[in-house]
Amino acid sequence: MVSERDGISGADRCRCVADARLDELEQSSQVPRNYRNASFDSFDALDPVYGAALQGAMLQIKGYANNYPVTEKPGLLIVGPPGTGKTHLAVAALRQLLARGHEAVFFDYLNLLDRIRSSYNEALGASNREAYRTALETEILLLDDLGAHRVTDWVQDTVTSIVTHRCNHKQALIATSNLSDPKIGGSPDYRIMLEDRIGERARSRLFEMCLVVRMPGAPDYREKRSVIR
Repeated sequence: MVSERDGISGADRCRCVADARLDELEQSSQVPRNYRNASFDSFDALDPVYGAALQGAMLQIKGYANNYPVTEKPGLLIVGPPGTGKTHLAVAALRQLLARGHEAVFFDYLNLLDRIRSSYNEALGASNREAYRTALETEILLLDDLGAHRVTDWVQDTVTSIVTHRCNHKQALIATSNLSDPKIGGSPDYRIMLEDRIGERARSRLFEMCLVVRMPGAPDYREKRSVIR
């Protein structure tokens, strides 16, 4: 598009080009359909008991997205009980970064491990073989439900490889987890800790590279959203 300023003609980038680029980034991000419209504005933090804490957690996560890229702590770890809105807020941050032109990919932790494991089967095609490479190299990786897999040596080695690579190269990792850790507190009834599922080395790298945001033990966010007001 040609415009004129102070008598000088010049070419401005058409808005449709930016919109097309955003569409391309959103499609390649693999965000599940259920979260395609997740945003900070649509997050309900009005719980009568935990409202202030939920609002505080949201503001921390929003601040991370606003200030990205962050060199000292390039990652974000959101922890808390199931149904407290961790995935919603993680995707809200991811979508805000996509809108700014950054490349990002969403992976469910279990699905990523299954795809990497199946990549050893040559008959399953290139898409599965690319999953591991994408997890290593994409600018921003979102791992949802980190640690939601029974622990094996292979699982620990795989997640350690991904986390360590991204930590060493200062690449952003946004992760959510229901598991607890002595460093962040949590219910004393938790019998499975984060380290138990991802290993000591991955856990150490994770805390080295991530801003940690703890969600309060609010009632299930999914049930709240299903109530007709």
